[in-house]
Amino acid sequence: MLYYIYEWLSKSGVRFPGSGLFQFITFRMLLAVLLSLVITTVYGKRLIRFLLKKQVGETVRDLGLAGEQQKKGTPTMGGIIILLAIIIPTLLFGNLNKVYVRLMLLSTVWLGIIGFIDDYLKLRAKRLAKEKGIDYKKTDSDGLAGRFKIFGQVVLGIIIGATLYFNPSVTVEREILSTQVMRTGEKKVNEITRTLNGKEHRFAIVKTPITTIPFVRTHEFNYSKLLPEALKDFTWVIYILIVIFIITAVSNGANITDGLDGLCTGVSALIGVCVGIFAYVSGNIRFAEYLNIMYIPNLGELSIFIGAFIGACVGFLWYNAFPAQVFMGDTGSLALGGIIASLAIIIRKELMIPIICGVFLVENLSVILQVSYFKYTKRKYGEGRRIFKMSPLHHHYQKLGYHESKIAVRFWIMTILCVVFSIMSLKIR
Repeated sequence: MLYYIYEWLSKSGVRFPGSGLFQFITFRMLLAVLLSLVITTVYGKRLIRFLLKKQVGETVRDLGLAGEQQKKGTPTMGGIIILLAIIIPTLLFGNLNKVYVRLMLLSTVWLGIIGFIDDYLKLRAKRLAKEKGIDYKKTDSDGLAGRFKIFGQVVLGIIIGATLYFNPSVTVEREILSTQVMRTGEKKVNEITRTLNGKEHRFAIVKTPITTIPFVRTHEFNYSKLLPEALKDFTWVIYILIVIFIITAVSNGANITDGLDGLCTGVSALIGVCVGIFAYVSGNIRFAEYLNIMYIPNLGELSIFIGAFIGACVGFLWYNAFPAQVFMGDTGSLALGGIIASLAIIIRKELMIPIICGVFLVENLSVILQVSYFKYTKRKYGEGRRIFKMSPLHHHYQKLGYHESKIAVRFWIMTILCVVFSIMSLKIR
Protein backbone atom coordinates (compact mmCIF):
# COMPACT_ATOMS: atom_id res chain seq x y z
CA MET A 1 0.00 0.00 0.00
CA LEU A 2 2.72 2.47 0.99
CA TYR A 3 4.75 1.31 -2.00
CA TYR A 4 1.88 2.16 -4.34
CA ILE A 5 1.42 5.55 -2.68
CA TYR A 6 5.13 6.23 -3.27
CA GLU A 7 4.80 5.18 -6.93
CA TRP A 8 1.74 7.37 -7.42
CA LEU A 9 3.42 10.39 -5.82
CA SER A 10 6.58 9.81 -7.89
CA LYS A 11 4.58 9.76 -11.13
CA SER A 12 2.78 12.92 -10.01
CA GLY A 13 6.08 14.65 -9.40
CA VAL A 14 5.43 15.01 -5.66
CA ARG A 15 8.41 14.50 -3.36
CA PHE A 16 8.59 14.38 0.42
CA PRO A 17 11.65 13.91 2.67
CA GLY A 18 12.90 10.33 2.58
CA SER A 19 10.46 9.19 -0.10
CA GLY A 20 13.29 8.11 -2.37
CA LEU A 21 14.20 5.35 0.07
CA PHE A 22 11.10 3.40 -0.97
CA GLN A 23 12.63 2.66 -4.34
CA PHE A 24 15.22 0.45 -2.62
CA ILE A 25 14.14 -3.12 -1.90
CA THR A 26 16.63 -3.44 0.96
CA PHE A 27 15.08 -0.45 2.76
CA ARG A 28 11.56 -1.82 2.40
CA MET A 29 12.77 -5.24 3.53
CA LEU A 30 14.26 -3.75 6.72
CA LEU A 31 11.02 -1.86 7.34
CA ALA A 32 9.15 -5.16 6.95
CA VAL A 33 11.43 -6.81 9.53
CA LEU A 34 10.94 -3.96 12.01
CA LEU A 35 7.18 -3.79 11.56
CA SER A 36 6.77 -7.55 11.93
CA LEU A 37 8.80 -7.41 15.14
CA VAL A 38 6.62 -4.59 16.46
CA ILE A 39 3.42 -6.45 15.60
CA THR A 40 4.51 -9.68 17.29
CA THR A 41 6.07 -8.16 20.40
CA VAL A 42 3.68 -5.28 21.07
CA TYR A 43 0.40 -6.77 19.89
CA GLY A 44 1.42 -10.32 20.81
CA LYS A 45 0.87 -9.49 24.47
CA ARG A 46 -2.63 -8.23 23.69
CA LEU A 47 -3.38 -11.40 21.76
CA ILE A 48 -2.25 -13.52 24.71
CA ARG A 49 -4.59 -11.60 27.04
CA PHE A 50 -7.43 -11.99 24.55
CA LEU A 51 -6.86 -15.74 24.22
CA LEU A 52 -6.72 -16.12 28.00
CA LYS A 53 -9.98 -14.19 28.31
CA LYS A 54 -11.60 -16.49 25.75
CA GLN A 55 -10.09 -19.53 27.52
CA VAL A 56 -8.29 -20.67 24.38
CA GLY A 57 -5.93 -22.86 26.38
CA GLU A 58 -3.82 -25.88 25.49
CA THR A 59 -5.12 -29.29 26.52
CA VAL A 60 -2.23 -31.46 27.64
CA ARG A 61 -2.36 -35.22 27.38
CA ASP A 62 -0.50 -37.26 29.97
CA LEU A 63 2.55 -38.53 28.06
CA GLY A 64 4.83 -38.80 31.06
CA LEU A 65 7.02 -35.89 29.96
CA ALA A 66 8.72 -33.51 32.36
CA GLY A 67 6.93 -30.18 32.77
CA GLU A 68 3.96 -31.05 30.56
CA GLN A 69 1.35 -30.32 33.25
CA GLN A 70 2.73 -26.79 33.69
CA LYS A 71 1.75 -26.12 30.08
CA LYS A 72 -1.90 -26.83 30.74
CA GLY A 73 -4.02 -23.78 29.97
CA THR A 74 -1.29 -21.95 28.05
CA PRO A 75 -3.00 -20.01 25.22
CA THR A 76 -2.78 -21.61 21.80
CA MET A 77 -3.64 -20.34 18.29
CA GLY A 78 -0.88 -17.76 18.70
CA GLY A 79 0.00 -18.44 15.08
CA ILE A 80 -2.56 -15.75 14.24
CA ILE A 81 -0.08 -13.06 15.29
CA ILE A 82 2.64 -14.66 13.14
CA LEU A 83 0.38 -14.60 10.10
CA LEU A 84 -0.60 -10.96 10.68
CA ALA A 85 3.05 -10.00 11.19
CA ILE A 86 3.88 -11.54 7.81
CA ILE A 87 0.89 -10.34 5.80
CA ILE A 88 0.62 -6.72 7.00
CA PRO A 89 4.24 -5.64 6.24
CA THR A 90 4.10 -7.42 2.88
CA LEU A 91 0.90 -5.58 1.93
CA LEU A 92 2.35 -2.26 3.07
CA PHE A 93 5.84 -2.43 1.58
CA GLY A 94 5.70 -5.04 -1.17
CA ASN A 95 4.89 -4.80 -4.86
CA LEU A 96 1.83 -7.01 -5.14
CA ASN A 97 2.02 -7.05 -8.92
CA LYS A 98 4.79 -9.66 -8.70
CA VAL A 99 3.53 -13.22 -9.08
CA TYR A 100 5.94 -14.56 -6.45
CA VAL A 101 4.63 -12.20 -3.76
CA ARG A 102 1.05 -13.14 -4.57
CA LEU A 103 1.86 -16.84 -4.37
CA MET A 104 3.47 -16.44 -0.95
CA LEU A 105 0.54 -14.44 0.41
CA LEU A 106 -1.79 -17.15 -0.88
CA SER A 107 0.30 -19.88 0.79
CA THR A 108 0.32 -18.00 4.09
CA VAL A 109 -3.42 -17.36 4.16
CA TRP A 110 -4.39 -20.79 2.77
CA LEU A 111 -2.46 -22.92 5.25
CA GLY A 112 -3.18 -20.46 8.04
CA ILE A 113 -6.91 -21.00 7.50
CA ILE A 114 -6.49 -24.79 7.48
CA GLY A 115 -4.52 -24.63 10.73
CA PHE A 116 -7.02 -22.21 12.27
CA ILE A 117 -9.93 -24.53 11.47
CA ASP A 118 -8.03 -27.42 13.04
CA ASP A 119 -7.32 -25.44 16.22
CA TYR A 120 -10.88 -24.14 16.37
CA LEU A 121 -12.38 -27.62 16.10
CA LYS A 122 -10.15 -28.82 18.93
CA LEU A 123 -11.23 -25.85 21.06
CA ARG A 124 -14.92 -26.39 20.30
CA ALA A 125 -14.67 -30.09 21.17
CA LYS A 126 -13.02 -29.16 24.46
CA ARG A 127 -15.80 -26.71 25.34
CA LEU A 128 -18.55 -29.17 24.42
CA ALA A 129 -16.89 -31.88 26.50
CA LYS A 130 -16.67 -29.47 29.43
CA GLU A 131 -20.36 -28.55 29.13
CA LYS A 132 -21.34 -32.22 29.10
CA GLY A 133 -19.01 -33.10 31.96
CA ILE A 134 -16.94 -35.42 29.75
CA ASP A 135 -13.16 -35.68 29.95
CA TYR A 136 -11.87 -34.14 26.70
CA LYS A 137 -8.97 -36.61 26.62
CA LYS A 138 -11.48 -39.46 26.32
CA THR A 139 -13.24 -37.99 23.29
CA ASP A 140 -12.41 -38.95 19.72
CA SER A 141 -12.17 -35.38 18.48
CA ASP A 142 -8.69 -34.30 17.47
CA GLY A 143 -9.40 -31.31 15.28
CA LEU A 144 -9.61 -31.36 11.52
CA ALA A 145 -9.37 -34.84 10.02
CA GLY A 146 -5.98 -35.62 8.51
CA ARG A 147 -7.43 -36.24 5.05
CA PHE A 148 -8.84 -32.71 4.93
CA LYS A 149 -5.46 -31.24 5.90
CA ILE A 150 -3.80 -33.27 3.16
CA PHE A 151 -6.48 -32.21 0.68
CA GLY A 152 -5.84 -28.54 1.48
CA GLN A 153 -2.10 -29.00 1.05
CA VAL A 154 -2.62 -30.84 -2.25
CA VAL A 155 -4.82 -28.04 -3.61
CA LEU A 156 -2.21 -25.45 -2.64
CA GLY A 157 0.49 -27.57 -4.30
CA ILE A 158 -1.55 -27.70 -7.51
CA ILE A 159 -2.01 -23.92 -7.52
CA ILE A 160 1.65 -23.17 -6.88
CA GLY A 161 2.96 -25.84 -9.26
CA ALA A 162 0.65 -24.82 -12.09
CA THR A 163 1.41 -21.12 -11.63
CA LEU A 164 5.17 -21.62 -11.61
CA TYR A 165 5.01 -23.87 -14.66
CA PHE A 166 2.56 -21.96 -16.86
CA ASN A 167 2.75 -18.31 -15.77
CA PRO A 168 4.74 -16.33 -18.39
CA SER A 169 6.32 -14.13 -15.67
CA VAL A 170 8.13 -17.12 -14.15
CA THR A 171 11.38 -17.31 -16.13
CA VAL A 172 15.14 -17.72 -15.88
CA GLU A 173 17.69 -15.62 -17.79
CA ARG A 174 20.79 -17.05 -19.55
CA GLU A 175 23.56 -14.79 -20.82
CA ILE A 176 24.17 -15.19 -24.54
CA LEU A 177 27.89 -15.88 -24.87
CA SER A 178 27.73 -18.08 -27.97
CA THR A 179 25.23 -19.89 -30.13
CA GLN A 180 25.07 -22.62 -27.48
CA VAL A 181 23.34 -20.60 -24.75
CA MET A 182 20.67 -22.88 -23.40
CA ARG A 183 20.84 -26.28 -21.81
CA THR A 184 19.15 -29.35 -23.25
CA GLY A 185 15.37 -29.15 -23.09
CA GLU A 186 15.18 -25.41 -22.43
CA LYS A 187 12.87 -23.16 -24.42
CA LYS A 188 13.85 -19.56 -25.22
CA VAL A 189 10.87 -17.22 -25.23
CA ASN A 190 12.60 -13.84 -25.70
CA GLU A 191 15.85 -11.88 -25.52
CA ILE A 192 16.79 -8.86 -23.43
CA THR A 193 19.81 -6.53 -23.25
CA ARG A 194 21.15 -5.45 -19.85
CA THR A 195 23.98 -3.06 -18.97
CA LEU A 196 26.43 -4.51 -16.45
CA ASN A 197 29.57 -2.62 -15.37
CA GLY A 198 29.16 -0.25 -18.30
CA LYS A 199 28.91 -3.02 -20.89
CA GLU A 200 25.87 -4.37 -22.68
CA HIS A 201 25.08 -8.07 -22.26
CA ARG A 202 22.43 -10.07 -24.13
CA PHE A 203 20.31 -12.53 -22.18
CA ALA A 204 17.97 -15.26 -23.32
CA ILE A 205 14.72 -15.47 -21.33
CA VAL A 206 14.13 -19.17 -20.71
CA LYS A 207 10.86 -20.82 -19.74
CA THR A 208 11.58 -24.28 -18.35
CA PRO A 209 11.11 -26.30 -15.11
CA ILE A 210 14.64 -26.40 -13.73
CA THR A 211 15.97 -26.62 -10.20
CA THR A 212 19.29 -26.58 -8.35
CA ILE A 213 21.28 -29.69 -7.47
CA PRO A 214 23.68 -29.01 -4.57
CA PHE A 215 27.38 -29.90 -4.79
CA VAL A 216 27.19 -30.91 -8.48
CA ARG A 217 29.28 -29.29 -11.21
CA THR A 218 26.37 -28.65 -13.60
CA HIS A 219 24.38 -27.43 -10.58
CA GLU A 220 21.04 -27.67 -12.36
CA PHE A 221 18.44 -30.27 -13.25
CA ASN A 222 15.62 -30.10 -15.80
CA TYR A 223 12.48 -31.96 -14.73
CA SER A 224 11.75 -32.84 -18.37
CA LYS A 225 14.62 -35.35 -18.15
CA LEU A 226 12.44 -37.52 -15.92
CA LEU A 227 10.26 -38.42 -18.91
CA PRO A 228 11.01 -40.08 -22.25
CA GLU A 229 11.05 -37.87 -25.33
CA ALA A 230 7.53 -38.87 -26.36
CA LEU A 231 6.11 -37.63 -23.02
CA LYS A 232 8.01 -34.34 -22.67
CA ASP A 233 4.79 -32.38 -23.06
CA PHE A 234 3.55 -33.88 -19.78
CA THR A 235 6.45 -32.59 -17.70
CA TRP A 236 3.99 -30.29 -15.94
CA VAL A 237 2.30 -33.34 -14.36
CA ILE A 238 5.55 -34.55 -12.81
CA TYR A 239 6.45 -31.03 -11.69
CA ILE A 240 3.10 -30.41 -9.96
CA LEU A 241 3.25 -33.81 -8.21
CA ILE A 242 6.72 -32.97 -6.87
CA VAL A 243 5.51 -29.57 -5.65
CA ILE A 244 2.55 -31.21 -3.89
CA PHE A 245 4.82 -33.72 -2.15
CA ILE A 246 7.27 -31.04 -1.00
CA ILE A 247 4.60 -28.71 0.41
CA THR A 248 2.84 -31.56 2.20
CA ALA A 249 6.05 -33.02 3.64
CA VAL A 250 7.57 -29.74 4.88
CA SER A 251 4.35 -28.32 6.35
CA ASN A 252 3.73 -31.57 8.24
CA GLY A 253 7.39 -31.62 9.31
CA ALA A 254 7.03 -28.17 10.85
CA ASN A 255 3.80 -29.25 12.52
CA ILE A 256 5.51 -32.28 14.06
CA THR A 257 8.49 -30.20 15.19
CA ASP A 258 6.23 -27.79 17.09
CA GLY A 259 6.33 -29.80 20.30
CA LEU A 260 8.67 -27.82 22.57
CA ASP A 261 8.76 -24.19 23.63
CA GLY A 262 10.47 -22.13 20.93
CA LEU A 263 11.63 -25.13 18.91
CA CYS A 264 9.70 -24.71 15.65
CA THR A 265 9.80 -20.90 15.86
CA GLY A 266 13.58 -20.72 16.20
CA VAL A 267 14.23 -23.35 13.54
CA SER A 268 11.88 -21.60 11.10
CA ALA A 269 13.57 -18.22 11.65
CA LEU A 270 16.98 -19.69 10.85
CA ILE A 271 15.66 -21.46 7.77
CA GLY A 272 14.09 -18.15 6.71
CA VAL A 273 17.51 -16.48 6.86
CA CYS A 274 18.97 -19.23 4.65
CA VAL A 275 16.17 -19.02 2.10
CA GLY A 276 16.45 -15.23 2.15
CA ILE A 277 20.14 -15.39 1.23
CA PHE A 278 19.40 -17.74 -1.66
CA ALA A 279 16.58 -15.50 -2.87
CA TYR A 280 18.81 -12.43 -2.72
CA VAL A 281 21.70 -13.88 -4.72
CA SER A 282 19.39 -15.56 -7.25
CA GLY A 283 17.43 -12.34 -7.75
CA ASN A 284 20.51 -10.14 -8.15
CA ILE A 285 22.03 -10.42 -11.60
CA ARG A 286 25.54 -9.45 -10.46
CA PHE A 287 25.67 -12.00 -7.64
CA ALA A 288 24.12 -14.64 -9.89
CA GLU A 289 26.80 -13.98 -12.50
CA TYR A 290 29.61 -14.06 -9.92
CA LEU A 291 28.39 -17.31 -8.32
CA ASN A 292 27.51 -18.83 -11.69
CA ILE A 293 23.97 -19.65 -10.63
CA MET A 294 20.68 -19.12 -12.42
CA TYR A 295 19.33 -15.57 -12.41
CA ILE A 296 15.61 -15.43 -11.61
CA PRO A 297 14.01 -12.10 -12.58
CA ASN A 298 11.38 -10.43 -10.36
CA LEU A 299 12.64 -12.32 -7.29
CA GLY A 300 13.79 -9.20 -5.45
CA GLU A 301 10.36 -8.23 -4.10
CA LEU A 302 10.21 -11.60 -2.38
CA SER A 303 12.84 -10.35 0.09
CA ILE A 304 10.19 -8.11 1.69
CA PHE A 305 8.00 -11.13 2.41
CA ILE A 306 11.00 -13.11 3.70
CA GLY A 307 12.04 -10.20 5.93
CA ALA A 308 8.55 -10.09 7.43
CA PHE A 309 8.65 -13.88 7.88
CA ILE A 310 11.95 -13.75 9.79
CA GLY A 311 10.80 -10.80 11.90
CA ALA A 312 7.52 -12.56 12.75
CA CYS A 313 9.32 -15.72 13.89
CA VAL A 314 11.88 -13.85 15.98
CA GLY A 315 9.22 -11.60 17.51
CA PHE A 316 6.95 -14.54 18.35
CA LEU A 317 9.91 -16.24 20.02
CA TRP A 318 9.75 -13.46 22.62
CA TYR A 319 6.64 -15.10 24.05
CA ASN A 320 7.13 -18.66 22.77
CA ALA A 321 10.59 -19.30 24.29
CA PHE A 322 10.70 -21.37 27.49
CA PRO A 323 8.56 -21.03 29.51
CA ALA A 324 6.10 -20.36 26.69
CA GLN A 325 3.38 -17.78 27.30
CA VAL A 326 1.63 -18.80 24.07
CA PHE A 327 1.73 -21.64 21.54
CA MET A 328 1.39 -21.11 17.81
CA GLY A 329 -0.88 -24.13 17.30
CA ASP A 330 -1.53 -25.60 13.87
CA THR A 331 -2.48 -22.08 12.77
CA GLY A 332 1.19 -21.20 12.84
CA SER A 333 3.08 -24.46 12.35
CA LEU A 334 1.30 -25.59 9.17
CA ALA A 335 1.69 -22.11 7.68
CA LEU A 336 5.39 -21.84 8.57
CA GLY A 337 6.17 -25.19 6.95
CA GLY A 338 4.14 -24.35 3.86
CA ILE A 339 5.82 -20.94 3.54
CA ILE A 340 9.30 -22.48 3.72
CA ALA A 341 8.40 -25.15 1.14
CA SER A 342 6.85 -22.61 -1.24
CA LEU A 343 9.85 -20.28 -0.95
CA ALA A 344 12.29 -23.12 -1.67
CA ILE A 345 10.29 -24.11 -4.76
CA ILE A 346 10.04 -20.53 -6.05
CA ILE A 347 13.79 -19.89 -5.73
CA ARG A 348 14.41 -23.32 -7.31
CA LYS A 349 16.18 -24.82 -4.31
CA GLU A 350 13.62 -27.53 -3.52
CA LEU A 351 16.17 -30.35 -3.86
CA MET A 352 18.15 -28.69 -1.06
CA ILE A 353 15.25 -28.94 1.39
CA PRO A 354 16.64 -32.13 3.03
CA ILE A 355 19.72 -30.06 3.96
CA ILE A 356 18.08 -26.70 4.71
CA CYS A 357 15.22 -28.27 6.66
CA GLY A 358 17.34 -31.00 8.23
CA VAL A 359 15.56 -30.77 11.59
CA PHE A 360 12.11 -31.08 9.99
CA LEU A 361 13.35 -34.09 8.00
CA VAL A 362 14.77 -35.87 11.05
CA GLU A 363 11.61 -35.21 13.06
CA ASN A 364 9.47 -36.59 10.24
CA LEU A 365 11.68 -39.66 9.81
CA SER A 366 11.66 -40.38 13.54
CA VAL A 367 7.85 -40.66 13.50
CA ILE A 368 7.81 -42.74 10.30
CA LEU A 369 10.49 -45.13 11.60
CA GLN A 370 8.86 -45.44 15.02
CA VAL A 371 5.40 -46.23 13.66
CA SER A 372 6.68 -48.56 10.93
CA TYR A 373 8.93 -50.52 13.27
CA PHE A 374 6.19 -50.78 15.90
CA LYS A 375 3.71 -52.20 13.36
CA TYR A 376 6.31 -54.57 11.90
CA THR A 377 7.38 -56.01 15.26
CA LYS A 378 3.78 -56.30 16.42
CA ARG A 379 2.92 -58.29 13.31
CA LYS A 380 6.03 -60.48 13.60
CA TYR A 381 6.39 -60.96 17.36
CA GLY A 382 2.88 -60.15 18.56
CA GLU A 383 4.21 -57.23 20.55
CA GLY A 384 5.13 -53.77 19.22
CA ARG A 385 8.68 -52.56 19.85
CA ARG A 386 10.13 -49.07 19.60
CA ILE A 387 13.31 -47.56 18.20
CA PHE A 388 13.02 -44.37 20.24
CA LYS A 389 11.68 -43.92 23.73
CA MET A 390 9.10 -41.64 22.15
CA SER A 391 8.59 -39.88 18.84
CA PRO A 392 8.99 -37.23 17.46
CA LEU A 393 12.69 -37.12 18.24
CA HIS A 394 12.54 -34.14 20.61
CA HIS A 395 10.33 -36.18 22.97
CA HIS A 396 12.91 -38.99 22.89
CA TYR A 397 15.47 -36.60 24.37
CA GLN A 398 12.94 -35.43 26.93
CA LYS A 399 12.51 -39.04 28.02
CA LEU A 400 16.30 -39.25 28.38
CA GLY A 401 16.11 -36.41 30.92
CA TYR A 402 17.20 -33.40 28.84
CA HIS A 403 15.49 -30.12 29.65
CA GLU A 404 13.31 -28.88 26.78
CA SER A 405 15.10 -25.53 26.53
CA LYS A 406 18.42 -27.37 26.05
CA ILE A 407 16.85 -29.60 23.39
CA ALA A 408 15.42 -26.58 21.55
CA VAL A 409 18.72 -24.67 21.59
CA ARG A 410 20.66 -27.70 20.36
CA PHE A 411 18.17 -28.19 17.53
CA TRP A 412 18.71 -24.52 16.65
CA ILE A 413 22.46 -25.15 16.55
CA MET A 414 21.95 -28.12 14.23
CA THR A 415 19.82 -25.89 12.00
CA ILE A 416 22.62 -23.29 11.88
CA LEU A 417 25.00 -26.03 10.72
CA CYS A 418 22.50 -27.08 8.03
CA VAL A 419 22.14 -23.46 6.91
CA VAL A 420 25.91 -22.93 6.68
CA PHE A 421 26.33 -26.21 4.80
CA SER A 422 23.57 -25.17 2.38
CA ILE A 423 25.15 -21.80 1.67
CA MET A 424 28.48 -23.51 1.03
CA SER A 425 26.81 -25.30 -1.87
CA LEU A 426 26.93 -22.03 -3.82
CA LYS A 427 30.67 -22.46 -4.26
CA ILE A 428 31.42 -26.13 -3.55
CA ARG A 429 30.54 -28.22 -6.61
